[in-house]
Amino acid sequence: MTATVYVVGNFKGGVGKTKTVTMLSYVSATYKHRKTLVIDLDPQANASSVLAKTGNISEISKNVRDGFINGDLIDQITHIKENLDLIAANTKFSKLPNILLSKFPNDDHQQVSYLQKLIQPLKEKYDAIYLDVPPTISDFSDNAMMASDYCIVILQTQELSLDGAKTYINYMQYLIDTFDAKLDVLGILPCMLRPGGRVDKKVLDEAKELYGNNVLQTIVTYQERLKAYDAEGISMGHMYTGNKDQWDQRAHQLFVDVLDELDTHQHLLKGGQ
Repeated sequence: MTATVYVVGNFKGGVGKTKTVTMLSYVSATYKHRKTLVIDLDPQANASSVLAKTGNISEISKNVRDGFINGDLIDQITHIKENLDLIAANTKFSKLPNILLSKFPNDDHQQVSYLQKLIQPLKEKYDAIYLDVPPTISDFSDNAMMASDYCIVILQTQELSLDGAKTYINYMQYLIDTFDAKLDVLGILPCMLRPGGRVDKKVLDEAKELYGNNVLQTIVTYQERLKAYDAEGISMGHMYTGNKDQWDQRAHQLFVDVLDELDTHQHLLKGGQ
């Protein structure tokens, strides 16, 4: 077992990045039965909050900051549900630049590749590792990109999000050129607030012109149930008849479709036919 590591990002906030991390990790664990880990690198800890609620956990004491300080992330793993684990973030992790400077003064390469080193023992325990990061050019995104095999870019269909996606991909290339990062764009996931809207269609068409088949055919559209998961955690409800809740089914199936398409992209990038 050697995990594939995925960073999910865009350099614009509020585009659905954390939603994608939590839903992809959930369907990876629940529907694909892959041993899955989420590492939350965002000091706001929104992914940690959603997954804690998913696992009915009231408080998580283990955290990624302590792992970075101690040089060992394995001791910071919190079990969420079958096949799904979390290394949670907290607000104190905002001091990551200080941690890196104290550990590696005057060594930029070791500063940006520290997570890459810490993640190696974890790769033997999992099939998939998802990284959630703040929407900024920073030590957080540097470490996440350097540690990842693939980048999943989130594109909310508005101009600023497309600009953020362009910058994200260009910055990824900078890390490849400067620090020999080993990652590819796995896919660009459109998140559309108003299906059929003129601006939404224009931005999506422009993204397809720029990035071609890298833009996924599956489009994440606004669903109230996805929003509810932020407050309640991800779940599969049941009706009084015993049948699965159709709105949960719809939300889950959407991200199963996303993951299926990403799997196809990954197969092709590895030279599959």
